[in-house]
Amino acid sequence: MRSTTRTALHGLLLGASALAGPALAAQPASLAEAARQVCQGQVKSEALVAEASLAPSWSNTQPYRVAIASGELRDRLAREYCARFDAAQAALGQGALGKVKLALGAEGKPDGDFDTHFPYPEELVPARRATGFGLYKVLGIDRKDLDARNRQMRRNFEFFGAPAVVFLFVHRGLREFSVLDAGILLQSAMLSAQARGLATCAQGALATWAGPPRRAFEVPPNYGLICGLSIGYASDAPVNAFNPGREDPAALRLAPRA
Repeated sequence: MRSTTRTALHGLLLGASALAGPALAAQPASLAEAARQVCQGQVKSEALVAEASLAPSWSNTQPYRVAIASGELRDRLAREYCARFDAAQAALGQGALGKVKLALGAEGKPDGDFDTHFPYPEELVPARRATGFGLYKVLGIDRKDLDARNRQMRRNFEFFGAPAVVFLFVHRGLREFSVLDAGILLQSAMLSAQARGLATCAQGALATWAGPPRRAFEVPPNYGLICGLSIGYASDAPVNAFNPGREDPAALRLAPRA
């Protein structure tokens, strides 16, 4: 029963995030430079978000808001996220009773604005599995090693070591079109980061719990947390060399009706 519940936890928190994610860091590593990088992390994050905000949106409404955390605030949010993950894992490890407690509001219960736990459409499962198997192979994690898988999953909530994280909120009133616009903003921010020599990781898993960023920032009504974006410098960890590939562009194009 324990293995089943812990597997459920892995599925619960997976959401739209990368299965394990990259290894990000603040560079250089000296103490003096680390303090400078904390400040620069905020400045660079603000610069790339400002550049990304030029992205087009539905009737120019820009139906999203962003919250940027670095330094002590970033560290506090990581601690809060990890505490929730650990509490959820402990509860689910208790079997059926733990699941009931979690559902009734025990510490660790997901409080996200959007549900990150749902079955993948059947036609999308093969790509998801291939990505997961390939990534865990690079990480040296056996599929049956649930402890290692959960430890790696926990890295999501440490922002993979990145010195800065952006939380992206979307306006519920514009429905799926606000998510469309947020995706354009997110991609623009990631390209802006790349141009500045930075690495990023978009993390749907952070939407599992909206409580930590909601307490840290003044989030307007009608805005829901859709994902996070960790920003830093790519380390030389093997995971950063993993590339699952992409579908042949021809397979993405729809054929005209006869």
